[in-house]
Amino acid sequence: MTGKQFTSVWIREPRKATSPGRSREEIVRAAVEMLDGEGLGGLSMRKLGARLSAGATSLYWYVANKDELLELAYDEVWAEMTVPDPDRVGWRDSASALAYSMRRVVLRHPWSADLIGRLPALGPHAMGVADRMRKMFRAAGFTGVDIDFANATLTAYVFGMTIPEIAWNTAMGDQGYDAGEMRAAVAKAAADHPDMLERINMAGYDDPQAMREMCFDFGLVSVLDGLERRLAT
Repeated sequence: MTGKQFTSVWIREPRKATSPGRSREEIVRAAVEMLDGEGLGGLSMRKLGARLSAGATSLYWYVANKDELLELAYDEVWAEMTVPDPDRVGWRDSASALAYSMRRVVLRHPWSADLIGRLPALGPHAMGVADRMRKMFRAAGFTGVDIDFANATLTAYVFGMTIPEIAWNTAMGDQGYDAGEMRAAVAKAAADHPDMLERINMAGYDDPQAMREMCFDFGLVSVLDGLERRLAT
């Protein structure tokens, strides 16, 4: 039985423009701007063509479908991530800088959270980040398949912390909940759990963004401590 054929915009040669129309770079840049402003639901080939005064049919010269366009836009997100040279700053500082950069970039482009794991990250920018991460963990002392496991551990932590944050921000929209009312509602739900009530009454929860950042920092340090411990054993 033959499986479904894998397709990707990155496994075929890009088509070159045959007329002085829009370049692929211009199309991708406009798509990212539209996605940032309207989300995945706001992007269509027709609307993008109108934005570029190009017409949807001309866009299909560069991409076969909307998913291919999203692959191109998704790779631009990876272009914004930074991985400092571990030989210069040390592997832990390199990994930490990447993790914070990755979180900021995904929060800056919240639509990308819905593409993680759904579209292949095979573009040059994504592959470049993956390659630099491998070098980072190799510099740390990991070898063989453990390099891949360390990569997966770090990215899973960042995405696992960031994607729910984006979902929460999206659900709230521009109307944030009153901190006092939120705390009272959670306190009512947790009435039979005194340990949880003690945490709910912390004044720090008046600034949920600060709490999320502290939580991310705590978890990241713990992940890196765990990876370092594995190296030691």
